Amino acid sequence: MPTTDPSPTASVAAHTASVAPAATPLAPAGWNSPVDCSIAVRTAHVAHNVGGCRRSRLGVVQHPTEQDPTLGRWQTRLTDGTNRARCELCPRRCVLKPGQRGFCFVRSNHDGAIYSDTYGRSSGFAVDPVEKKPLNHFHPGSSVLSFGTAGCNSACRFCQNWDISRARDFDRLGVEASPEKIAAVAADRGIGSVAFTYNDPIVFAEYAIDTAWACRERGVHPIAVTAGYMAAPARPDFYAAMDAANIDLKGFTEEFYWKATGTHLKDVLDTIDYAVNEARTPDGRHVWVELTTLLIPGLNDDDAQLHAECAWIRETLGPDVPLHFSAFHPAWRMTDVPPTPHATLTRARRIAMAEGLRYVYTGNVHDREGDTTFCPNPECRAPLVVRDWYRIIENRLSDTDDAANATVTADTTNDGDTARCPDCGAPIAGRW
Repeated sequence: MPTTDPSPTASVAAHTASVAPAATPLAPAGWNSPVDCSIAVRTAHVAHNVGGCRRSRLGVVQHPTEQDPTLGRWQTRLTDGTNRARCELCPRRCVLKPGQRGFCFVRSNHDGAIYSDTYGRSSGFAVDPVEKKPLNHFHPGSSVLSFGTAGCNSACRFCQNWDISRARDFDRLGVEASPEKIAAVAADRGIGSVAFTYNDPIVFAEYAIDTAWACRERGVHPIAVTAGYMAAPARPDFYAAMDAANIDLKGFTEEFYWKATGTHLKDVLDTIDYAVNEARTPDGRHVWVELTTLLIPGLNDDDAQLHAECAWIRETLGPDVPLHFSAFHPAWRMTDVPPTPHATLTRARRIAMAEGLRYVYTGNVHDREGDTTFCPNPECRAPLVVRDWYRIIENRLSDTDDAANATVTADTTNDGDTARCPDCGAPIAGRW
């Protein structure tokens, strides 16, 4: 799950993927547009093991219909007479028998079709500053209504929100809310954005997408906080629904990804590349993307790995994509690793800036310099948005006299709305 945004409350399921026989794609009409989300939700799940696979019996089940928004939108129904279906949402491509759950535990086969079992139910809501996602270049100082569900398609040994991402008891999903209700609550309270976070929104993509469209209709920005382990067929629908995203780039070797997260580096890099370079909002702008790397002592914090990561970001995504280096704290199944020293974060920040990245931050530690947005012009380097933790001390891109000089010009590049330094006129990438 995403490591960037700890839950307000803060076990890997069996991997059921297998080789599939001949199949026919399931593609219900109308899934690329907002749908009515006022539906009941399946409940009462009792898990048990059968033949070494994680299975589930469903206590209350609604008969599936093609117009049920909980129906998985990226799947293939197999034609071998077994009523199996293959999930195409993430690279695991789990093949599920009726009653069987995927690796994420929250998507299961009901009578031959895969459904999202947590649609419309949340593990809780909180109002956060947008900097906590973290997003430092997306409407700084604004508030975000954050929520998640349960389950995850990653297996991070260091998960901060393991009680949610590894949840096997759906009773903890005590808050029922339709996409329209979430959007209305945010709009009515003057909250500028809604973030899908705490567990990875990839596993509740249908719910996130429908909520995102409902938010847009009310002028509220949808934000994804994700580990990026998503399959190519699902990326266009998911990122077209988002205005911004923070994506974890947890390390930069396949060995680290496989051993520490149970996923693969290339799939994540492909998602990040798509989100930054191809994804568009309805008005034609790029989705605003920032990246986060949680530095774990001895595992992903060596100079060679950091140089390689930052060089890839510069060459593939461009130097204006903000990068956050975040401090690790022992959690879940990695309690034997010490916390990240502050010096490691400052070293990583120096490496990133030496590689040509213009906006590099430190997180999970008190570091005003590492929190602050500076002008990228090496002859200027004026502090523009001064932060102390998540609190903004000064914002020269929006405050009074300086704002008159910090002009904002809309464009259709990755910059979105680009402000300018009030001292030297250098462009400052972001949505201001």
